[in-house]
Amino acid sequence: MDLQLNGVHVLVTASPRPAAEFGPSRVQSAQANLSKEEDVLRMFDALKGFPFGPVQVLIANHGSHPAEDVPVVEMSLAQWESTFASNTTATFLVVREYLKQLAGATAEQKEKASIVMIGSTAGKYGEIGHADYSATKSGRMYGFTMSLKNEIVKTAPRGRVNCIAPGWVKTPRAEHALNTPLKKVATPEDIASQVFVASTAVSGHVSGQVIIVEGGMEGRLLNKREDITAH
Repeated sequence: MDLQLNGVHVLVTASPRPAAEFGPSRVQSAQANLSKEEDVLRMFDALKGFPFGPVQVLIANHGSHPAEDVPVVEMSLAQWESTFASNTTATFLVVREYLKQLAGATAEQKEKASIVMIGSTAGKYGEIGHADYSATKSGRMYGFTMSLKNEIVKTAPRGRVNCIAPGWVKTPRAEHALNTPLKKVATPEDIASQVFVASTAVSGHVSGQVIIVEGGMEGRLLNKREDITAH
């Protein structure tokens, strides 16, 4: 199947290990504090110097999840505002600049326009001790995604906006598992495959969708811990 990604410029807004194996001719990096407007403007300015043309596919993968559980009654305004700056304001700034530069793309380049938001099951089910994080993810998944899917077509008539919302994923940060009906914890590849498909022409008639990747978790515990596998 031809997914028509050859030559498409993809911007991933957070990657701890850029795909160095592709080499500088295919992958380049730019650093920015995405919650600061001047940094985002500088980053998109820097992207103009890259040999890839305007960004066509945006993967909004950035964000922060406070390490400690803090109930709302104990949460400081500083924490609340910090989480919203990282997860919501940053998303607004990046998407705004993406749409601005997309306006200058050719009609052919605009054919591949796609935004993939990264949400979380916390945005659908909530997460005790992390109301700040849950609120930002819910806003990204529903209010922002649903608004943008109607706006992007004003700039790119075939432009699409979708959201992939992972549940618990087996990463160094989340070694423990929540129970799911599938009796497994998602791998990063489980999430990446959904992001990949949503980015490409194979999903050309899909927009405004939130894909929950959580193995049927439904926000509750269903299996005994000893029944869970990582693959």
